[in-house]
Amino acid sequence: MSVLAVLDPAVAVAHTVVAALAHVVPTALAIVLFTVAVRLALHPLARAAARGEKARARLAPKVAELNRKHKNRPEKLREALAELHREEQVSPAAGCLPALVQIPFFSVMYRLFTTPNDLLDHTLFGAPLGLHVGSAHGAGQVAVFGVLYAGLAGVAYVNFRRARRAAAAAPSAQPGMGVLPYLSFGTVLFAALVPLAAALYLLTSGVWSAAERAWLHRGSVPVPSMAMV
Repeated sequence: MSVLAVLDPAVAVAHTVVAALAHVVPTALAIVLFTVAVRLALHPLARAAARGEKARARLAPKVAELNRKHKNRPEKLREALAELHREEQVSPAAGCLPALVQIPFFSVMYRLFTTPNDLLDHTLFGAPLGLHVGSAHGAGQVAVFGVLYAGLAGVAYVNFRRARRAAAAAPSAQPGMGVLPYLSFGTVLFAALVPLAAALYLLTSGVWSAAERAWLHRGSVPVPSMAMV
């Protein structure tokens, strides 16, 4: 039995919601609407993460100074950083929370469209929602995947540029910072492994994340954070 079987009760609820929407609109659009509803529900977490990231940016000079002061004393550095975060009431992991919370939601959508159910035969411009790109045949089905992947690549490029600006704005070089921006394109690679419906979820969620982040961080300097799907 798959480890994702534990999600089956939530999958049943998601199926009911998407199926109900599919009686009113095309199933592909129902997926988009369901995704938007989930992201809207998670928006308060995104706002909290944005506040945390702005606070981290404000504290960046102090963090850099502590790094220099305790360069050869890692234990003292950890204590000093912990004290700084307590004094400023800033969580160093605040920006990761929305991304982590989304993982169960995507897992539910992935299982919904990778286990047999009546929604898998519905199509998006002739391509079944349960279809993998490796099983696509005909120019029409290939084109549907191509458009989705192009959209995901576009969103990844926006995230890549943001991450590059964040790395350039960092007060000091940190291990892995040079590689971090390129991880934005991991979503495109992952989309090639999942069914069409899951890729559609990734694109919808990615567009929402990029727009939401641009709005929440308007006028502020970007800081490194975990990319959201």
